[in-house]
Amino acid sequence: PYTVEPSLYTVKAVLILDNDGERLYAKYYDDTYPTVKEQKAFEKNIFNKTHRTDSEIALLDGLTVVYKSNIDLYFYVIGSSHENELMLMSVLNCLFDSLSQMLRKNVEKRALLENMEGLFLAVDEIVDGGVILESDAQQVVHRVALRVGYLGRKRIKLVLRIIRLTCNLL
Repeated sequence: PYTVEPSLYTVKAVLILDNDGERLYAKYYDDTYPTVKEQKAFEKNIFNKTHRTDSEIALLDGLTVVYKSNIDLYFYVIGSSHENELMLMSVLNCLFDSLSQMLRKNVEKRALLENMEGLFLAVDEIVDGGVILESDAQQVVHRVALRVGYLGRKRIKLVLRIIRLTCNLL
């Protein structure tokens, strides 16, 4: 009989599409779709199959897809056909809840585009290389805040250094 070896590599992709099915964010963790052209075709297909339904799960191209929509955004987490849907759903919920907290419950396209840095950091906290690291949105938001604060301090130091250099040149 065919048995599947358990694997930590649970997530194949995390996608966010707008209400026209256009990519706002995509992170693929394996080479199921190695080229951008193949990825965009898959994204169009997944959007066409899911944007008019109320369900939260689909099987498409031999993959398990869990998804959620909100206002003008569609969130997708993709795993293999034998992946546990509850694990994938925990990633989806963690991502959505993290963004909801970070965007002060204003989870819509414009707010997301203005906070892409937070999105990138949040996804990196939740999934690394296809391995689920975190499913607690509070922890993700806390870690993102720490990293954004650190990056912000580095930027301030850089700006101050540029100002000092500029003043020395005058």
